[in-house]
Parts: sequence; C-alpha cells; structure tokens
Amino acid sequence: MVWLGVDLGDARVGLALSDPELSFAHPAGNVQAYGDSFHALDDVIDVIESESVEHVVVGLPLQLNGTEGKSAKKARRWVKNLETRITTLIENGEITLKPVPQVSLIDERLTTVSAHRQLLQAQVSGKRHRPVVDQQSAVVILQSALDRREQHRSDHLGR
Repeated sequence: MVWLGVDLGDARVGLALSDPELSFAHPAGNVQAYGDSFHALDDVIDVIESESVEHVVVGLPLQLNGTEGKSAKKARRWVKNLETRITTLIENGEITLKPVPQVSLIDERLTTVSAHRQLLQAQVSGKRHRPVVDQQSAVVILQSALDRREQHRSDHLGR
C-alpha cells in the first residue's frame, strides 16, 4: 500500500509518496502546473497509476483562523476534478486502478513554513531551495496524515 501527498501550487504541484508500511513520507518530485494546478491532474493520475497509490492526501490551505478562502475552495474543486477524472478513465478502460484510491483533504496551514525550515536545516538554499519546497510541503502534508493514521490506530487498539 502506498499513499500520495499533494501540495497544490500554481507553478508546481509538489508530490510525496509513503513507504509501503505507511510510516514515512519522502519527496516524489514536482509536476509543472503552468499557472494553474488543474493542468497537473493527468500527470498526478499517471503517478497514482504507476505507483499503485491507494490513498491521496491533498493539502487544504485554510486561513490561519481556520476558515476557507479562495485557495481552499480551489483545492476542494481540484479534488472533485481528480475523483471525476479517475472515475471517467476507469469507466472508459483507459486505466485500471484496484482499489480506486481514496482522496482526502488535510489542513495544511503552515506546511510551507515547516518545509522551508526543514530545507534550511538540511542546508538546501538559494536556487536549489525553490524547486524543492513544493515537494517538501507535500512530504509535510503526507507525514501529518500518516502520523494521524497511526495515532488513530493506536487509540483504537487501546495503546
């Protein structure tokens, strides 16, 4: 089982993948968005299919007070488009995904700040920093989801 983390951006869509045990997230590159993250849908679907992704976690950019602005509404539309596009491709026999991946949104407030800090601590700066911050943000988003999943499992098992 593999999960995919997605950080939506207008220039790039950052991607991260989990390990098969769903313990750790690692960078999986960027997809060029050419000014609009909706342009990256098919490339993200290619990753979902090639990596046999079972769950997609997309960052929901809430405002600091927890309300939804334009960016959060755009992320919700992006997720709906992703789900619709995957369903259409499966129905048309253009791709085979078993099981069909679940798609969820996760609060991503301050993930870019965390990503910048992690990159600076790793001494990635200057020209090398900008291209990888989106995928590092996707790592933060995905790792948050994996940690929540593990905490939920631990709570459920009474640990």
